[in-house]
Amino acid sequence: MSHPVTITVETPDGETRELTAPDGAVLRDVLLGADLSPHGRYAGTVNCGGNGLCATCGVRLAAPPDPDHWHDDLADRFGYPRLSCQLRVREGMRVRLLDKRVWGSREPDAPASDGEQG
Repeated sequence: MSHPVTITVETPDGETRELTAPDGAVLRDVLLGADLSPHGRYAGTVNCGGNGLCATCGVRLAAPPDPDHWHDDLADRFGYPRLSCQLRVREGMRVRLLDKRVWGSREPDAPASDGEQG
């Protein structure tokens, strides 16, 4: 059985909340259980249910782990939010929820792919 860990979540309106969850729990599930949706306002009810397909549950992490999902690999490489449905909670995790309609946007200093205008 896993032990409880504490994570810090910053909401789009600047509120900071401390959450306790089992180590290794799926971040998306922990956020939803605390009434903190990682989904954009239009994807809150229509999404893939945590299967890593719709990319609507993206969050920013202060120190993201190495990606182990195809979308998170691309997100990490090009500066897009990481999928909370593909991340496991760990002690000291710092999460920033995004103010978005559906998907999150690229970080301004992220590398552009070939042919993309910055």
